[in-house]
Amino acid sequence: MVRRDQREKGAFYLRGLLLAGRRKSMQPMAERLGIDHQQLQQFMTSSTWPVGDVRARLAWRAVRVVRPQVWVVDDTGFPKDGTASPGVARQYSGTLGKVGNCQIGVSVHAASDTASCPLSWRLFLPTAWDTPKAAARRRACRIPDGERHRPKWELALEMLDELDGHGLRPAALVADTGYGANADFRHGLEDRGLAYVLQAKGEMTAHAEGCEPHQPAYGGLGPRPLPRYRTRPLSLRGHVLAAGRHHGRTLTWRKGSKAAMSSHFVLLHVSLAGRFSIRWMRSGPA
Repeated sequence: MVRRDQREKGAFYLRGLLLAGRRKSMQPMAERLGIDHQQLQQFMTSSTWPVGDVRARLAWRAVRVVRPQVWVVDDTGFPKDGTASPGVARQYSGTLGKVGNCQIGVSVHAASDTASCPLSWRLFLPTAWDTPKAAARRRACRIPDGERHRPKWELALEMLDELDGHGLRPAALVADTGYGANADFRHGLEDRGLAYVLQAKGEMTAHAEGCEPHQPAYGGLGPRPLPRYRTRPLSLRGHVLAAGRHHGRTLTWRKGSKAAMSSHFVLLHVSLAGRFSIRWMRSGPA
């Protein structure tokens, strides 16, 4: 930041986030810092400083310190009491483990066995914030007119593109079923040439290794027919059960708070139904 007053207010804001205290909104932080909360408010809402440059420098610094083995895409819920905070709504939060009044932040984290640090965040806007009833709240929160509801997987891909533009790419990316079960997200990772390990749902269907799609003959009229399999796909759970417990092995990956963390896994090569170019490495507890 070029201006001295911006650097000072930025330091105040960062110190307020790091100090003890449950509430991290402007007024509680200002009280703990012993300053007027309007200084923090102006810094975050009115002051012009290069957000992208700051994000890039922080992301590079985090990668150098964490030395990540993977990047993690996830979303986090922030409980709220009122309705004034941008993006707040009654929605499901994995953090809460239930539907609650909260904001949802989508993040990309750099992670290793010993550390984790966010590289980028996006605020998720529920569809309720696109309705005419939310117009007053949008103005109060200064949400740009062009910023509308977008699915979480789309926000995640946007962050990955932004980080790639800063010269940062993951060795591998991991995410839970909220992202792994979404075909658009998987296709987006493949189109970007990113390696990934994603949690899948047991009811997702796939074809066994060795099954090849058949290309029907083209009759000369209309669009060419798409390739299709001659056999029906089986659920991922069905594939694991068919392989049997003897097909797997027990793996221990690290020490937990009480004992070593281990489970029995079955590794199978399958092709997810719906797109013929995917070769899916599926690992799951037997």
